[in-house]
Amino acid sequence: MAIAYIGLGSNIEDRIGYLKEAIRRIGNLPDTEVESASSAYDTEPMGRTDQPRFLNAVVRVRTWLPPERLLEGLLRIERELGRERKERWGPRTVDLDLLLYDDRVISKPGLQVPHPRLHERAFVLVPLAELDPELVHPVLGRTLKELSEEVRKQDVVPAGRLGG
Repeated sequence: MAIAYIGLGSNIEDRIGYLKEAIRRIGNLPDTEVESASSAYDTEPMGRTDQPRFLNAVVRVRTWLPPERLLEGLLRIERELGRERKERWGPRTVDLDLLLYDDRVISKPGLQVPHPRLHERAFVLVPLAELDPELVHPVLGRTLKELSEEVRKQDVVPAGRLGG
């Protein structure tokens, strides 16, 4: 069994609704249980800035799925929730990223773990550090708390809890 962390984002229509539904569906993946969810954070879009703000969060899951199958499930959930990949960094109903999978380092076409830009993004690091501040980044050897403090200047505004 593995512990994985999944980043969630949404910036169109019912942002909170999409995040909650994505979390529910992640928990319905085979052999996967959502252990905890961070708060939601209201954030500026990256890349293309002429679009609505995002809501971002992170969930910690316990799973028997190998990383490739977990990623396949996440991509399927994105499609089911109306994600259209028309342009890089464009608006989206939901975005699901496999951020960490135990302490594994994976570099394959279509699968990079830890997520390659994880350490640069407050909208991922702040909710990750909320869930597990002392977790060590498997490549950088630094805690999520340390990394999140370095990017706190980015526009990340707490937006409330996602549920129980």
